[in-house]
Amino acid sequence: MGPAVRTLLLASALIAVGSAVLADAPLDLVDLSLEELLEIEITSVSKRPQKISRAPAAVAVVTRDDIRRSGVTSIPEALRLVPGVQVARFDANKWAISIRGFNNLFSEKLLALIDGRSVYNSMYSGVFWEIQDLLLDDVERIEVIRGPGATLWGANAVNGIVNVITRPAADSQGVLVRAGFGNEERGNLSLRYGGRTGDDLHYRFFAKYFDRDAFAYPSGDPADDAWHASRAGFRLDWTPDGQSLSLQGDLYECDQSELLELAAVEPPYGNDLVANPIITGGFLLGRWERALSAVSDLKLQLYYSRTHGDDEQLMDGLYEEFDVDFQHRLRYGERQEIVWGGEYHLTWDRLVSDFALQFDPPRRTHHLFSGFVQNDLELIPDRLRLTLGSKFEHNTFSNFEVQPGARLLWTPYQSHTAWGAVSRAVRTPVRADHHMRYVRQVLPPDALAPDTPVTFVMPMGNSDFVAEEVISCELGYRLQPSDRLFFDLATFYSFYDGLRIYEPGLPFYAENPPPPHLVLPLYQTNGIFGTTWGGRVGDRLAGAR
Repeated sequence: MGPAVRTLLLASALIAVGSAVLADAPLDLVDLSLEELLEIEITSVSKRPQKISRAPAAVAVVTRDDIRRSGVTSIPEALRLVPGVQVARFDANKWAISIRGFNNLFSEKLLALIDGRSVYNSMYSGVFWEIQDLLLDDVERIEVIRGPGATLWGANAVNGIVNVITRPAADSQGVLVRAGFGNEERGNLSLRYGGRTGDDLHYRFFAKYFDRDAFAYPSGDPADDAWHASRAGFRLDWTPDGQSLSLQGDLYECDQSELLELAAVEPPYGNDLVANPIITGGFLLGRWERALSAVSDLKLQLYYSRTHGDDEQLMDGLYEEFDVDFQHRLRYGERQEIVWGGEYHLTWDRLVSDFALQFDPPRRTHHLFSGFVQNDLELIPDRLRLTLGSKFEHNTFSNFEVQPGARLLWTPYQSHTAWGAVSRAVRTPVRADHHMRYVRQVLPPDALAPDTPVTFVMPMGNSDFVAEEVISCELGYRLQPSDRLFFDLATFYSFYDGLRIYEPGLPFYAENPPPPHLVLPLYQTNGIFGTTWGGRVGDRLAGAR
């Protein structure tokens, strides 16, 4: 546990012990009717508040009450509650989470956000779920969209979006203390204190720590994947007339173990070792919102994040991001609502290469400029609505990308809703796609032919690798035949092009890293296309019981 985190943890403990204020009791959604549950508003589909029952997308919501009653202790575990989300656990501290297939450790075709801040890693592509830890009592809801969402959210929202939304500071007042221990969950402690200054300024501070034991093999031996982490943070909300200002941030330290199989240049040309990477970091986010009228508002968001890895075998280096995002919503005439905005995203890194994993160049800065516009047109009042829009991006690796989409919502009767969508989304290349190479296997001398030296089998990045793309068609239908019954049907057909594959190249000799060796390169290319299709029918939506 780092000194900064220890200090914040101690401060939060002193505040919790010294205060006699009780935390607000959570809203019990079990007491809500089905109609009230379907009136819950979400923002991930259209970047504006809309009822979940009128969203033209395959959408589900995990509410705060769902999280509280299920007993989950992490965001990945909470996502197991969402139908259609594939959650696989690699070991005690790693998850693979995806929607509509393509599941792997990083799941590069799923975009994850926390309070509108992207936690998608643009160095390796994907999400490090083990460091996306929150005080779950402060989570208001988790909105999950199955299917492309790049028209508004941009690249990498190919198969779905996970948007975690935390509670305003005004809704988390008083003292909260949670603690537990056991044989697997060896110890955990969460502290939070919320207060206010006047009627407009609310704040909260929190700290948490947990220590989780390693998994075990069938033989009973430990799997060397123990995990402990600490985190502390704050949120300030100021809401003067007609506008709101929010500032939040946190610091964390994550210490995890895992068993690795690494190539070596000496017999037996491979080693099993237990790595203990320590990942530290934090972020600071500011958001300003101003209501111009009942149907028009402005939003400006800025954030900075920093991640540092300290491990020679996995990640040794620094990764930083800065992002500024602007959005304007307005009504044009009586039947059109327009949302438009722009974003600038800057990333820079300084990486330390070793024998197994190398980045060339070791330092790099990347820029992303983007803009979007979406027009929501009511063709027939309260019956037929058409949404057209597109995202326009320019990034360092694949230059200009256009990601358009169209959605149609038809409500013939109050209890019936049909929707359809056609959209294009891309997974843009990242640093690893262009600049990373690693030694996957070392073959001993004479393994390929007489008199050959030691041979390195090396997957390698490719500067010609471009974006992977999908064009997806979706259809859905929602039906509420009675006050206690609700059905939700969603189907899709998606065509993928330019998917990643490794193709062998011509062998060549090299002297670095030593010793002199033969390289069998496996170059990353856009060599696969294919289709996926499927559907889901269910009777649960947005926490309905």
